[in-house]
Amino acid sequence: MAPEPNAHVKDLLTVGEVTARTGVAASALRFYEAEGLITAERNRGNQRLYRRHMLRRISLILAARRLGIPLADVAQIFTTLPADEAPSHRDWVRVSRIWKRELEDRRRYLVNLERQLTACIGCGCLSMRLCDLLNPDDQLGTRGKGPVRLDDPA
Repeated sequence: MAPEPNAHVKDLLTVGEVTARTGVAASALRFYEAEGLITAERNRGNQRLYRRHMLRRISLILAARRLGIPLADVAQIFTTLPADEAPSHRDWVRVSRIWKRELEDRRRYLVNLERQLTACIGCGCLSMRLCDLLNPDDQLGTRGKGPVRLDDPA
């Protein structure tokens, strides 16, 4: 696809410029493009050119990765953002609210894990001494598989 005629040359960045600005390897850019997370245009020499607003998408991908947010979740969020222009401030606020709730849930889970780690892993069960007190006859087994107490917000 050739760049749009009204696209200003400064709005189009080469792969090298994007990798220098974001720290993301060219292979990762190709992967993100294949996954539909970012888009590139092609010049007459078939080289990839990225619109400047793709830097924001890439930065959001990197932030999500640091927060442990799966790429599938990033892709889902990106379906709600404009693909052909920079997202608005309102778009970013909406995305941040969604991820803030997710991060709050993760924080609660980690606090619960930390609280239970030395005594019991929520019955999965690593504490043979306390298991008979906290989970007699494996009653927690009826609530699901794995360490079900870790999912309990109390």
